[in-house]
Amino acid sequence: MTNPPTPQSGSPDKEPASEAQAAQNALGNTERAEVATEPGGPASKPEPEQKPSLGRLFMDNLWAANTFTVTLLSLVLAIVVGAVLMIVSDPAVLSTYSYITSRPSDAINSSWTLVSEAYANLFKGSVFDPEAFSGWVNGTGSWQAVLAPISETLTYTAPLVFTGLSVALAFRGGLFNIGAQGQATIGVIMAALAGFLLPLPPGLHLLVAVLAGALGGAIWGFIPGILKARAGAHEVINTIMLNYVATYFLTWLIVQNGVQDPNRTDAISKAVDTSAQLPRLLGDNLRVHAGILLAVLATWAVAWLLNRSTLGFELRAVGANPDAARTAGISVTRTYILIMVFAGILAGLGGSNMVLGSTASALTPLVVAQIGFDGILVALLGRVKPWGVLLAALLFGALQAGGNRMQSYSGISLELVTVLQALIVIFIAAPALVKAIFQLRAARAARLQTSLAKGW
Repeated sequence: MTNPPTPQSGSPDKEPASEAQAAQNALGNTERAEVATEPGGPASKPEPEQKPSLGRLFMDNLWAANTFTVTLLSLVLAIVVGAVLMIVSDPAVLSTYSYITSRPSDAINSSWTLVSEAYANLFKGSVFDPEAFSGWVNGTGSWQAVLAPISETLTYTAPLVFTGLSVALAFRGGLFNIGAQGQATIGVIMAALAGFLLPLPPGLHLLVAVLAGALGGAIWGFIPGILKARAGAHEVINTIMLNYVATYFLTWLIVQNGVQDPNRTDAISKAVDTSAQLPRLLGDNLRVHAGILLAVLATWAVAWLLNRSTLGFELRAVGANPDAARTAGISVTRTYILIMVFAGILAGLGGSNMVLGSTASALTPLVVAQIGFDGILVALLGRVKPWGVLLAALLFGALQAGGNRMQSYSGISLELVTVLQALIVIFIAAPALVKAIFQLRAARAARLQTSLAKGW
């Protein structure tokens, strides 16, 4: 007789476990039982998942491709490239590289001396001068000398805030406002004419002159706005052409009777009355004026308009998708016109700062300088966000103020400051390049967007 099969553990459809597998399973069961019997173990109370600390999160995201990191590293790259350009453009320093293999210290020391002195003077001319501060403490200097760098920076910053906000506001609405230069030009014309043609009392005269500048910019912004809304004409072409019209109109107007200074033969207008000039904040010896306060107020107003108002929601909706906004009942035509009118008002206020403030007191062919075109760079650097535009304008104002001292004390060409501004914008506009150079990780919370018309 054959013996009956011996019963085996496990499923009858599976092969019996080997001795090694049985020993491994037994060991695993024993370890799990020991953990379960420990105080606070899984059997008694499961431990909650621990979240990383705030410091750990900061360090993890510090080297990620977020907006702050890319902007900061773009500044670093621009400074490095600018240092290379300084070395290359200086014949005396460049000559030391001809024998760098025999005496490398000469090239290194001369390069460091040139670059460090240049950037030190850039800082002293825009932010803080330690020598002026020590002189004030010792009694050999004045407090005006200590605040002079900040005063110059804020003086250059004020008009850039307005033109930067003008370009940024149009960007958020889906329009590319290249015409901030022309709008600022018409604004400066209207403000100056109101400043020396209207005999008004001091407070009212200033208010009328400022409003006249805003009105001039609004009119010059309304023209491309209505053409875009009604005829579909592209705003870039219209605004570029209007820039030329405004520039040549200014050149023609200055030499007309009643506008040109009768005591001068060159192209310059009458001076703006003191009753129409923006008051200086730190006395007559420092140039900073109340225009910087208006710039901060305008920044807050634009931020409120975009984020808190119904019109701002419609503006952003049209900028994101005009067809969807039209389907939702938003008047795209009306929104386009309002966008350009508000952008013109802001640019006109920037222009009025140039003649009602301390930069100039009369009309000249170059009275507006390049604040409209610089406003485009400021808007891009500020990611077309109002408070970002303010900070970007502050940086550009510091570069311009410090560039004057850098040219005087270090012999560095003032055009290099323009090169630095261009490099900063180039690197910021190409976040993928910065990410590749510094091997940044992909940002989790903040994604870099590159759509200019829809906002960064």
